[in-house]
Amino acid sequence: MAATLPSYLRSSTPNPLAKRAPWYKNTFPSYAGIFLWYAFYIPLAAPTISKADLGVCLLGLLIAGLLCFALYYYAPAMLGMQTGRPLYVVGASTFGTAGGYLMPGLLMGLLQLGWFAVATYYATSYIMQGLGSNSRILFVVIALVWAYSLAWVAIKGIHYVARVAQFLNWVPLIMILIVFWANRKGISSYHPAQPDNWSGFLAMLSLVIGFFATAGAAGADFGMNNRNRRDIALGGLTGITLAILVAGGLAVLSVAGHIGQTAGAANYDYATAIKSVGALAPIVFFLFAAASLVPTCFCTFIAANSFGTMLPKIPRSFSTMVGVTIGAILAVTGVAENLVGFFTLVGASFGPICGAMAADYLLAGKKWSGPRQGINWAGYVAWAVGFVVGILDKIPGVPASWVRADRPEVLFSFLVGFLIYCLLSALRLRPPVIYAEALGAAE
Repeated sequence: MAATLPSYLRSSTPNPLAKRAPWYKNTFPSYAGIFLWYAFYIPLAAPTISKADLGVCLLGLLIAGLLCFALYYYAPAMLGMQTGRPLYVVGASTFGTAGGYLMPGLLMGLLQLGWFAVATYYATSYIMQGLGSNSRILFVVIALVWAYSLAWVAIKGIHYVARVAQFLNWVPLIMILIVFWANRKGISSYHPAQPDNWSGFLAMLSLVIGFFATAGAAGADFGMNNRNRRDIALGGLTGITLAILVAGGLAVLSVAGHIGQTAGAANYDYATAIKSVGALAPIVFFLFAAASLVPTCFCTFIAANSFGTMLPKIPRSFSTMVGVTIGAILAVTGVAENLVGFFTLVGASFGPICGAMAADYLLAGKKWSGPRQGINWAGYVAWAVGFVVGILDKIPGVPASWVRADRPEVLFSFLVGFLIYCLLSALRLRPPVIYAEALGAAE
């Protein structure tokens, strides 16, 4: 009977308890590394501290961190821990055995290509600033070398990258502390240019949650390496909530301090705050870029796994290189520079996925129900409505009052996905669970 399951489910084997480890050896450093990556904190300052007091912004970071942990991460992580299986397997309950090909399967891979483009663009930009060069040709050359060489490493030697990550993940923390120390004296002198605490607070929620949305769903992949609920909780609270507060807080305080101790127009670019370290600035830029080696490789690796699993008839190396080429084009053309817009897209895409998965987890009695036959339209409709809510401000003709009420949109997209899934499940619009025992699903 299990043979009727799609190949991506039949070939899945659970991660045994004997191969799992405590939270401080996997979940904590992995998630902390995500938030120590400069792509997280580069865009935080301008939409937030330009409007809200620093205390309000720090509060926004804390609340965003708690929401990321409780709403986006916890249910997928628990499902991964309970089953020992990755996101594309446990997602077969929320979206169905056939529906799981697209969501979260291929969608995760496509969005990872976006992150790959972002990593390539900003790593190249920081290398250029370290070199003190504005050459467009040099930028393109460095970006292409970065993209294709690290894609090759991700395909052929990801195990070496995992070892290097144990060291490189902490390099940006040292850099963040150095930049903070160089700008600390101006913090007390900083005041927002356009006082509007509520807008700044909501902007902080949107940016942080939007950045985290895909990583929240990937909690299943992290959770499958955890031993129990305690590992899930401690790994998430430290690697997500604490890391958001530390990395984001130090970064926005650094920018505020730089503005507070310099005259002239306010510049909310974190790179400007980096230059305050003086002669060390080029080294700091290079080290920030070096720390991006790991995120770039992992983005490529996750995308390759997604395409290889969901499109098994296409050689993994070919599909990966096609994706890498698209990412490289986005980087060299500068499209990947729009981090705020990308965070919004990620939040709108994966917010309702996390919402539907959380609903499915609770409805099943806080466990995995098992794969559902065909396409689970309850999951797809929940995602579609939630996605529209997440991009409401991008839809022409939508009344401005609706857009203002839809803030933070990334949070509302989750809530809508959650509620729609619960409603459609109550109406019995979910297909039946099939052969749960074939995958070791909880009874």
